[in-house]
Amino acid sequence: MIEALRNSFRLPDLRNKLLYTLLILVIYQFSAHVPVPGVNREALQSLFSGQGGGLVEVLNLLSGGAVSNFSVIANGVYPFITASIIINLLTPIIPKLEEIAREPGGTDKLNQYTYYLAIPMAALQSWGQINIFTSMSGSEIVTGFGSDPLVTVSTIITMTAGTMFAIWLGDLITEQGIGQGLSIIIFSGIVARVPYNLGRLVVNSQSAILDISVFALLTIVTIVVIVVVQEGVRRIPVQYGKRVRGRKVYGGGSSHIPLRVNTAGMIPLIFAQSIMAFPSILVSFFPQGPVGDYIQNSFGSQSGATYWLFYFLLVVGFTFFYTDVMVQNQNLAENLQRQGGFIPGIRPGKRTQEYINHVVRRITFVGAVFLGTVAVLPGFVQGLYAIMFPATATGGYAANPALVISSAGLIIVVGVVIDTMRQLEAQLVMRNYDTFLR
Repeated sequence: MIEALRNSFRLPDLRNKLLYTLLILVIYQFSAHVPVPGVNREALQSLFSGQGGGLVEVLNLLSGGAVSNFSVIANGVYPFITASIIINLLTPIIPKLEEIAREPGGTDKLNQYTYYLAIPMAALQSWGQINIFTSMSGSEIVTGFGSDPLVTVSTIITMTAGTMFAIWLGDLITEQGIGQGLSIIIFSGIVARVPYNLGRLVVNSQSAILDISVFALLTIVTIVVIVVVQEGVRRIPVQYGKRVRGRKVYGGGSSHIPLRVNTAGMIPLIFAQSIMAFPSILVSFFPQGPVGDYIQNSFGSQSGATYWLFYFLLVVGFTFFYTDVMVQNQNLAENLQRQGGFIPGIRPGKRTQEYINHVVRRITFVGAVFLGTVAVLPGFVQGLYAIMFPATATGGYAANPALVISSAGLIIVVGVVIDTMRQLEAQLVMRNYDTFLR
């Protein structure tokens, strides 16, 4: 990796792309410290002193510290990601969207719909986030929000505009930098908060050496497992028939279809986190009561067996669903038949598609259980700490080594690093750096 970066900086165009990416990330981090007008600092501080629970801390981690300042980009880029996932899931279900996707330029049209959908999603998240934080702290996070229509509308517009600004920064990285822009934005937010969270772990810990050791062990083991599973591939052999035209023979030979164990990547985790935040958002619109308090305590503070069980089931379910959607959109059987390819022992056409679906679902089971286990690892560590060290149970988020950088965050970080390095490799190979990463 070090050699790869060194080779990249030797080429002026790649060096400019890397520096441009770093500049955009610096701008994003500066934006994370621009607060929404009228923020109640004392109420906001109370959320991070024990009242806010895991939801506030996770949102803060994934936004790069924007939530702790209640910045104009406190929503991050998640409204756009949620909108993108919704469009992708609806495309094979709604015939009109599927028809648009098959047309030339259909992808650009769907991307345009995604941008349109991201705007109301950002407004809804802004409203819900402010209401949740207000109910958690017991006082207004934004002075006059909800009671003053002008303040309410201006705050929602400001936060929605901040979200679209963050999305625009991500698009700039995709077009003129290195890597997938939105993923890089999320990656920078996660990494930027690690030193601060590690410091809080040491300060709030009953045994700093033990907690740091647990954090290091969990991080190393999780990264190794993530890399192994993320890079795991099942190769289905493919044979291509020969075609004779005149005196020439075309085609022939063999190849394979690479099917990844975790085809869905980090998408199920992001989507599950978005869905898990909805109960707390919806409860904030209704009067307080026993049911609302239970939902707020479980889903708002991200604690308890109910929350972690639902989180696990959602991640597993979305992994299967999203993988099926992706495989169906690729039309592997149809493309193979069109190119004269076939899987040995399997009849082309419908039987080939059924065989591919069967193999995909078998290996997806491993990937789904892996993602679900990784997602609930912080809850498992917190429960284990509460049993072994009851005195640390009151430390909440700050006393949990697994949440210095969550397992979901590690998957995002590792996935972004791998994808970015692959793009660098492709760029260098195009420039005759054939000895890259040997």
